[in-house]
This record gives sequence, structure tokens and C-alpha cells, in this order.
Amino acid sequence: MTFLDYISGVPAYLEREWSDLLELTFEHLLVVLVTIVLATVIALGLGLATYRNQSGARAVLTVTGTFLTVPSFALFGLFIPIFGLGAVPTVVALVLYALLPIARNTITGLRSIDPAVVESAQGMGLSRRQRLLRVELPLAWPIIMTGVRVSTLMIVGIAAIAAIVNGPGLGDRSSRGSRRSAPNAGSTSPSAEPSSWRCWRCCWTASSACFPS
Repeated sequence: MTFLDYISGVPAYLEREWSDLLELTFEHLLVVLVTIVLATVIALGLGLATYRNQSGARAVLTVTGTFLTVPSFALFGLFIPIFGLGAVPTVVALVLYALLPIARNTITGLRSIDPAVVESAQGMGLSRRQRLLRVELPLAWPIIMTGVRVSTLMIVGIAAIAAIVNGPGLGDRSSRGSRRSAPNAGSTSPSAEPSSWRCWRCCWTASSACFPS
């Protein structure tokens, strides 16, 4: 089947699967929204707690950065014995991936504020909490929101991989399409199995060995 054949079949496919695609799209957006809200709360708290402490900030960025080095297939697979299948392992893994950009921009934004502005607020009699809420956070908010946007764009894509843990969203349709378009799709031999599902089987085996029931 050529590329033009695929394109010509898109209108018929959309007409046939419109209701299901709409529901899956809503689920995908909901998972992204929940993930970003949780990640923003956690990362903002970590940034606020450590931006004045160099070693603490370095530790937060190191830990959150480590999560991004773990392949998504492996991270989703490792959570199967702990959380099972469905939305919970999906959200937990996505939150871990979304932490770094928000935490890094929170720390960077708060540290980029002119010390003279903070001293002026202190001279006006504002407490440390009042300076943080009325002066520092509003000034750093544009930088923080940049981190939120970066995390959102990243999570929209990674959320599709959650199909390997039966997560909600559009990932199931993507994996189903890859299975249909794979060579020898009707064969049951291991070589005919799509690479994504072979990876899932490896992750399941490794996670079961690490966390025996």
C-alpha cells in the first residue's frame, strides 16, 4: 500500500472511527492536564524549597534530570508490578518526566530576580513569605510558565507510549496501527511481533524479576 492509498483512506477512517477518536482524544488531553497540574505543584514546591540553597537545588535538578534518562518503555514497564495497569502508572511515569523543565525554570526564574527589588520589598516591611508571593513569584512566573509549556509539549508525545500499560489516550490506536502495518502481521512468530511490543515483553519480564509478587 502506497502513501497515497493511506491518504485516500483517511476520510473514510475518520468517518468510521470519529466517536472513538473523539473519546480517546479527550482521555489523552485529560491525562496530560492531570499530569501537568501535579507536576507543576510538585516541581514548584521543590523549586521554592531549594532555590536559595545551591546544594539543594543541584540535588533536585540531578534527581529530576535522572528520570528523563530512563527510556519511557522501561519506566512504564517497571511500574506495572507496583501500580498495575491503567491510568495510575501512566500518570506517575508522566509526572516524573514532567518535573525537570518546571523545577529548573522555577529555580532559574527565582534566582534571576534583581536583588535590589527584593531588598526594596524588604525595606517596605514585607515578610519573607509576602516577598515571595507578591514580588518574587510574579516576576519569575513567565519563566516558570515556559517550563510548564515545555513539559506539556513533551508529555503530549510521551503519553501515547502509555498504551503499553493500558493507559488512556491515543496510544492504543498508534500501537494498533503499527501492528497492522508491520510486515507479516498475520504471523505469530516472534520475529513478526512489532518492536514496541517486544520491548514491552522485555520490560514486563525485567520488572517482574525485580518486584516478584
